[in-house]
Amino acid sequence: MKILVVAEHDNSTLKGSTNSTIAAAKEIGSDISVLVVGNSCSSVATEVASLDGVTNVMLAEDEIYSNFLAEDLAKLVESVSDEYEYILAPATTFGKNFLPRVSALLDSQQISEITEVVSSDTFKRPIYAGSCIATVKSLETKKIISVRSTAFDGVVVGPSEAPISNVASLDSLNISSFVNEDLAVSDRPELTAADIVVSGGRGMQSGDNFHLLDSIADKLGAAVGASRAAVDAGFVPNDYQVGQTGKIVAPDLYIAVGISGAIQHLAGMKDSKVIVAINKDEDAPIFQVADYGLVADLFEALPELDSKL
Repeated sequence: MKILVVAEHDNSTLKGSTNSTIAAAKEIGSDISVLVVGNSCSSVATEVASLDGVTNVMLAEDEIYSNFLAEDLAKLVESVSDEYEYILAPATTFGKNFLPRVSALLDSQQISEITEVVSSDTFKRPIYAGSCIATVKSLETKKIISVRSTAFDGVVVGPSEAPISNVASLDSLNISSFVNEDLAVSDRPELTAADIVVSGGRGMQSGDNFHLLDSIADKLGAAVGASRAAVDAGFVPNDYQVGQTGKIVAPDLYIAVGISGAIQHLAGMKDSKVIVAINKDEDAPIFQVADYGLVADLFEALPELDSKL
């Protein structure tokens, strides 16, 4: 069984989601090739080649791949797909952008956001905002799969390095063009990669009150998140959002402050190793998944916690 993993990176740094996708691939089979597509990204290919389980690395470098436009990326993946029975990518914005196009081009039904490999043709994936787990058996000859990276512990550096070969780039389809991007700059870790996340909900009452979380997060080296209610209320930008329609996180410690625990939010953080909830409503659903719960007014609890830290 030959498996192709499409690596996620920013042309200089490999994303941890790729390590997790390779870990999922290892549970399917042992013949794993990784496709690194970008511009001036040979250092990423070298990093991938050192990972445990990788048997071959393919590198496609061209200016047209600088910004990972879905149309051009999908066409390249299709061009190298003939010998592979599985094509995997992280279920991140990166993977969700191009993988459905690959699925359409190859006329193969995609299996999205798997969280467990049962066998070579059977996988588990969450449905209904994570309240149910579907076991899906695929009869497709070529299986297109996106992997929820928080469900698999990423692979680490292996005992040997895989060979790296070059792949010829294709002409751009010129269907879309890259305009620009505005990246939020922060000294804190990225939300989806942080070991500790401190999130606030509607109970924070205003965006100004999020400074209470900022101070705690800085002392813990944590990322700051938010529920959809807090984002919709305009307290914080939408890149803070954790949940079914936001970011999926699984840190070692998740602290939910003033968050009731709607099922859509739980879908984005319930796989966290330890969950701490602070809410003045003792009947809040968040307490049903919390390892530690504090029934208290957050405006009293947070300053006290801050002072102890």
